[in-house]
Amino acid sequence: MVSFRLAFAALLVEAAVAPNLAHSQPARATLYEGARIITGDGGIIENGAFVVENNLIARVGRRGEVAAPAGAARVDLTGKTVMPALVDLHGHLGFQNLAEGNMSKEMFTRENLIDHLQRFAYNGVGAVVGVGDLIARSDLKGGRTPWGDLPLRMRNETVPGAAQYKTAGPGMAWPGSGAQGNPSRMDVSYGVSTPDEARAAVRDYAAMKPMFIKIWVDDREGAKKTLTPALYGAILDEAHKLNVPVAVHNVKLMDAKAMFLRGMEGWLHVPVRAGDDIDNDIINIVKDRVAKNDRPVMWMTPSLITAWMNTQGGLQRPSWLEDPLLTSTYSRSDIERFWGVPLREMTPAQVVRAKAVFAEDAHNAVLLRAAGMKIVGGTDTGQSRHLMGFFNHMDLESQVAMGMTPMEAIIGATRDGAAIGKFNSGMVAAGRQADFIVLDANPIDYIGNTRRINKVYLRGTEVPRGEFARRWQTKFKTAAAR
Repeated sequence: MVSFRLAFAALLVEAAVAPNLAHSQPARATLYEGARIITGDGGIIENGAFVVENNLIARVGRRGEVAAPAGAARVDLTGKTVMPALVDLHGHLGFQNLAEGNMSKEMFTRENLIDHLQRFAYNGVGAVVGVGDLIARSDLKGGRTPWGDLPLRMRNETVPGAAQYKTAGPGMAWPGSGAQGNPSRMDVSYGVSTPDEARAAVRDYAAMKPMFIKIWVDDREGAKKTLTPALYGAILDEAHKLNVPVAVHNVKLMDAKAMFLRGMEGWLHVPVRAGDDIDNDIINIVKDRVAKNDRPVMWMTPSLITAWMNTQGGLQRPSWLEDPLLTSTYSRSDIERFWGVPLREMTPAQVVRAKAVFAEDAHNAVLLRAAGMKIVGGTDTGQSRHLMGFFNHMDLESQVAMGMTPMEAIIGATRDGAAIGKFNSGMVAAGRQADFIVLDANPIDYIGNTRRINKVYLRGTEVPRGEFARRWQTKFKTAAAR
């Protein structure tokens, strides 16, 4: 018995000491050298080098000038380009079964959410904010919806090989006028029709500590009722009392002006679109907020991706339909169903109209950017035609088509998006999380080169892209066989 007690005591001592011993061991470091480094803030380091330790970037500079710890591994990236992993502030994750091509609340599981986050990671996206997520909320009648708290738990998890995830909660709209499309998402948001309901919903919403409160103000071309100025005014007032930012899906100039005046921070789409034009009044309102430091960080995810892709309709088949980045993550049949056939079947008149719509909305976005708004990355992904992960690259290309330079688009989708989403990423800089993409070509020369991905690293660890692609293709084949 005495010997057993002594042995047990020794085990306790060993268990107490072992973690400290393990913690005291120096973490393995890696020196990456030889690549062109796009830092994320507008800088470029030719023949650069950087050290990764403990999942963070420790030092950055030119090759030969960056000291690595003794015993550090070395990775030669000569001829490659390194840029920060992308950030998506407008994702609709979890509902879609990508293999089967359907959507449901039943699909909103930890396994499916991780699958979606891995798809983002495969495409070089290191961080995503989910919008309109399935979270239990007040029904504003004394009860709660039965949807659990998966997004609130998942935002505190670090999943190997997956993009970091945060949530903007379930959203808020006039009853039935929130997320449209598949019915699985249409009742997820708070439905409010009075200022008192709006304030109560904000208080319940704020308790979730969302990245921002998402609201919809869109009458769907007169087919729906939508939040009135009194309602979104109450939402903004209550949210700002609780120090929670608000972001909106909005369409009309009249509403955009009122929201800018009331302190709206974010827009998930161009703030003024669908035929309305930016005027000098709204430009001056934006400039005035910046000048007065009155919630000066105003941002939009233009989400003009599908509009830009539609400009390429007609008989000339876009080359991106054959991109290995796309064909490795989606089945050929789905690529054709979602984009190949619809683009080919567009008439010349439809293509002309698509180009006009894109040009109008792009013009509004660029004017607001010039006034002081930030354009950041966000794909509105989550419906079947919105190609998860791949759309982040189409987003960059659409922004360059709007008139931004490749560098400006990259800064918005990395550093600026990370700052707004409060992610410690978005730059290849000391102290930042080691989330970066290794490219085979320079996207400053041609923005489409962000699709030429050689490797992706998240938190200093390489994403197993080949393994993921094989798994997805197997699921597509199995679904097709059924």
